[in-house]
Amino acid sequence: MIRLDAATVLLQWSVGGLFFLWVTTRHREVGIGYGWLLRATFMLLAAAGVASGLRFGTVPVRELAGAGVAFAALAAFVLSVVRRRAGVTGGDAEHDRRTERVAVMTGIDREGNTGSRSGREFPPSADLAAPLIGCVGLVAAGIDASSGGAGHLSVSLLRTFAGAAFLGAVTDAMLLGHWYLVQPGLPRKHLNELVRALGFVWPIEVVSLLLPIGMFSVWSGTIDDGWNGTLGWFWAACAITTIVLVFVTRAALKERYYSAVMAATGLLYLAILTAFGTDLVARAVLAG
Repeated sequence: MIRLDAATVLLQWSVGGLFFLWVTTRHREVGIGYGWLLRATFMLLAAAGVASGLRFGTVPVRELAGAGVAFAALAAFVLSVVRRRAGVTGGDAEHDRRTERVAVMTGIDREGNTGSRSGREFPPSADLAAPLIGCVGLVAAGIDASSGGAGHLSVSLLRTFAGAAFLGAVTDAMLLGHWYLVQPGLPRKHLNELVRALGFVWPIEVVSLLLPIGMFSVWSGTIDDGWNGTLGWFWAACAITTIVLVFVTRAALKERYYSAVMAATGLLYLAILTAFGTDLVARAVLAG
């Protein structure tokens, strides 16, 4: 029902990652460098997906949408660079609040960030253009991957969009966890938000891969994975480990110490491996 198509996977990854970038940047608290990092990363992934599609099997609408995702991400990146002097209002306000608190406690007065900012701020809504364009490509990819019939098409589309959200959420969560090294005063609510989103998407992703023809067929022997069912159980282990890591990460983030954020980031390193195992192993097995 679904082929392991690198062009589709790369488009899913970039669309999901750019959507969850907006989820974070809309609060206007994360530093602009985080947006630069993610826009550049997913822009390159989208471009690589287009190149893969053109080389190994073209789906015209998917490739056009992928090019649109890359262009929209580039446009948002350039706009963010142009408006960098305006800073980020929420992040500056939090910085000034902490500075004032330190001044009250120590008597050391330091200048805040707000007074040094000028110009118009980057609008977070600009980050929505790329994933919206990408959704058109995901629909085309889902239709192309379907083996026919309304039921097959609906399952194919569900898997395509669930996979995009799943891969995007886990990747952004891991990268945001690292960003706390750059911006240690950033509230943990942003990382918690992405981890909660990952936990919400997980059952949708898993159920979509169990729907017929799905992983139950691998366990029953209807679909031969080439390894006497080993890949089916490996997939199950990846899926279960991913949700366990989500709960453990949320528990770690409840600790007061700053090291808890780094521990959560380490757990998300593992989660990104198991999440990709959950998504890609099933695609490879079901491709036959």
